[in-house]
Amino acid sequence: MNAADRPSLAAQSRQETGKHVSRLRRAGRLPAVVYGHDLPSSNLSVDAHEFELFRRHAGANTLLDLVVDGGKPTPALVHGVQVHPVSRHPLHVDLFAVRMTEELTVDVPIVTTGTSVLIEREGGTLSHAIDSVRVRALPDHLPHTIEISIDGLTSFDQVIHVRDLPIPSDAHLLTDPDEVAVRILPPRVEEAPEVQPTAAEGAPAEAGAASSASGSSESTPRG
Repeated sequence: MNAADRPSLAAQSRQETGKHVSRLRRAGRLPAVVYGHDLPSSNLSVDAHEFELFRRHAGANTLLDLVVDGGKPTPALVHGVQVHPVSRHPLHVDLFAVRMTEELTVDVPIVTTGTSVLIEREGGTLSHAIDSVRVRALPDHLPHTIEISIDGLTSFDQVIHVRDLPIPSDAHLLTDPDEVAVRILPPRVEEAPEVQPTAAEGAPAEAGAASSASGSSESTPRG
């Protein structure tokens, strides 16, 4: 991604820490911290709505220009987001300032495209053995996702290995290439349980026979 195409995120220095950050959130600001190369660790705040829009439109590992207090843009990555356990709204964000000439190691999500006859006709279930792969690349060459089509999976014995994934040529794969990434599981066939006759089911016949024998004995005239 060219510098001109990078999204920009404005931030302000903040003094509030601990419990006092609740006032920031009520004012529509999201507490943040930035650390990394060429920038001392410092407490910031960003507009919560602006950050939500960024998250909605940007993929994982998206490089952004962080502008603190209207200063010079600093290339950075979103390193982590703490979210509310119920509402899932962001509560805090960690930003990592990068050096454009230094490679970074990141996890890149695997995204499947297309469909397979095993799912449409055979009732198979798509299974991600792993959700991401680890790669190393320069900050502006980090892939957001790794897409792989499942159209070619026509047998339940087929799998997609990590080596089959289209890793960009300017990124170095660190995950074991022989590891299984995606497969389609066959539908589970549940065998009908074998019904065994119970003692109660056999009892009536025996009781009937005994009753018949008893009745025959009682109806015999006495001399």
